[in-house]
Amino acid sequence: MNNAINITINAIQHIGIPVTDVTASQLFYSRLGFNKVMEAPFTDNGGTGTCVMMQRGNMIMELYQLPGAGLSEIRARGNGHIDHVAFDVSDIDEAFNVISEARFNVIEPEPVFLQFWKNGCKYFNITGPDGERLEFNQVL
Repeated sequence: MNNAINITINAIQHIGIPVTDVTASQLFYSRLGFNKVMEAPFTDNGGTGTCVMMQRGNMIMELYQLPGAGLSEIRARGNGHIDHVAFDVSDIDEAFNVISEARFNVIEPEPVFLQFWKNGCKYFNITGPDGERLEFNQVL
């Protein structure tokens, strides 16, 4: 395709997996050689969830447990618990502008800051033709 946008994507940054028991999931991934490198709370629909980043080499699995109704929805799912694929970018604002100008379906009105990692991160999501969620993320 000749209409590709001009944006630098460095690598897949992480794969996000919603879990129903973040402690059990940490143990499972630890047995596979992943180490917990970050844990932080986040807010979702008025409740507090937990996000844990598990790393093995250059692979990162984001395990997150939603609060309340979100957790119930995750428990009710059959197959298909992988929630999103995140791309690592060097300049989140530039990526947001390029993606927005190219008229992709951007979910957030601007990059979102989270107090994850040492200095935080910023991200935004787009959806693909089948509703798949692709995240663009810059660790600050």
